[in-house]
Amino acid sequence: MKIVVLVKEVPDTYGDRKLSLETGLADRGASESVLDEIGERALEVALSYADKNAGTEVVVLSMAPASAVTTVRKGLAMGAASAVQVVDEALLGADLGLTAEVLAAALRKTGFDLVIGGNLSTDGSGGVVPAMIAELLEVPAATMLAAVEITESSVSGSRASDGASATVSAALPAVISITEALPDARFPNFKGIMAAKKKPFETWSLADLGIDAEDSAAARSIVIGLTEKPPRSAGVKITDEGDAGTKLAEFLIQNRLA
Repeated sequence: MKIVVLVKEVPDTYGDRKLSLETGLADRGASESVLDEIGERALEVALSYADKNAGTEVVVLSMAPASAVTTVRKGLAMGAASAVQVVDEALLGADLGLTAEVLAAALRKTGFDLVIGGNLSTDGSGGVVPAMIAELLEVPAATMLAAVEITESSVSGSRASDGASATVSAALPAVISITEALPDARFPNFKGIMAAKKKPFETWSLADLGIDAEDSAAARSIVIGLTEKPPRSAGVKITDEGDAGTKLAEFLIQNRLA
């Protein structure tokens, strides 16, 4: 079985996350870049299956700038057999539609039995790319899974909602996305880090995927307006002088909170 895991380099959630007021894109220099945690969890699902099923090939796939090679390589250190990174200047600022088209084209080129991704990234938080990829590839999609079971011919899992829990399944080939309910990812050990340096790592351009570079991100969508979020104002401090309850009630009424 061949499992392809979608991973993404994102700004560290523990650091400052800002938008460039000039481009409208994430300011990648504002904080350290890391492999998205939900992508790591998706990779853990694939690796856990591979640990128990000999002959399983796990590939990590990412659409990212050339500078992300070290981040993507972490997937190899965790245990993936190979990696593919789509790099092209025309993809700078790609919207969700173009991202899905490029990743779908890459998946056609790599081949797959199962594609695993996170439900949404911590930077864009679109939450639709796995479903869009499945539509483009014309394969079943099982999204937002809180538990996953993989067999040689199918994949199944549970999806939680506010009022119930649904069990879904699909025949392979298929695309699934998982939530943070899945286990934490393993840490790369020294052996894995050293082995990652010798594992296959391919870099593809839009031309390699048969996609016209003129159909670039800039041709798809543009930012027409951008303003910086205003700083938070100081809160109201109520000093209890025997009438704190009254002042609190008045504050709630004035702000329509009561």
